[in-house]
Amino acid sequence: MDDKANIVFSKVPAVTLGFWIIKIAATTLGETGGDTVTMTLNWGYLAGTALFLVCLIVLVIAQIRAKKFHPYLYWATIVASTTFGTTMADFADRSLGMGYAGGTTVLFVALMAILGWWYWSQGTISVNTVSTPKVEAFYWAAITFSQTLGTALGDWAADTGGLGYGDGALVFAGALVVIAAVYYWTKISRVLLFWAAFILTRPLGATAGDFLDKPRNAGGLAFSRPLASAILAVFIIACILILPQRAGVHPGAQLDAEGDRAA
Repeated sequence: MDDKANIVFSKVPAVTLGFWIIKIAATTLGETGGDTVTMTLNWGYLAGTALFLVCLIVLVIAQIRAKKFHPYLYWATIVASTTFGTTMADFADRSLGMGYAGGTTVLFVALMAILGWWYWSQGTISVNTVSTPKVEAFYWAAITFSQTLGTALGDWAADTGGLGYGDGALVFAGALVVIAAVYYWTKISRVLLFWAAFILTRPLGATAGDFLDKPRNAGGLAFSRPLASAILAVFIIACILILPQRAGVHPGAQLDAEGDRAA
């Protein structure tokens, strides 16, 4: 039987270097964009969270209803999840008084619960299965919790952890380099490594975004939040145009397929 006849294309992009470049830029935009609404425009965390939640719900519904992978729709949904993650984490940490440690712990437990439920339901949490509404619901729930967790984790490391925004960004970038090395030189589950990298790109974006727009006396570069957000948005659009954007499977799916053929 022709293997091509059995291919079901995912509704998420192939995991390539271009994917990670855009993902990191999107998470940084989520931080500067969220802060633009809640701080620069003075909407506050509650109103900002409500605004981005509505945007996220609308885009997730559009993503689920779509028949195939659409790059601009997908990345718009990712950006919505990062901006919502920024404002939701700030609302929980600051307005609700949970603190960075409390917010990070609660969000980590929630994310593990979503991933566990997904695995229990489908037998896998690999993104190569994101082609049905049910799996997409799990995927976007996990994405949203990972973005919110990453914001809280990044703020915790930069503020409470005393790293500052610049050093915090370097620490999370270093952690991603370690994951990349593990990916290339070990046989550890590619699905596990994907989710570890996906989660860690958010605190990298959070600390990088804060480094760009926080005042100099707070360790930032004091860039205008709206300007930084606009530059990042243009960069993301340029990357979508220039870098290959195609539906694909998670790298771990290649190993799964080889195992199935060998069985």
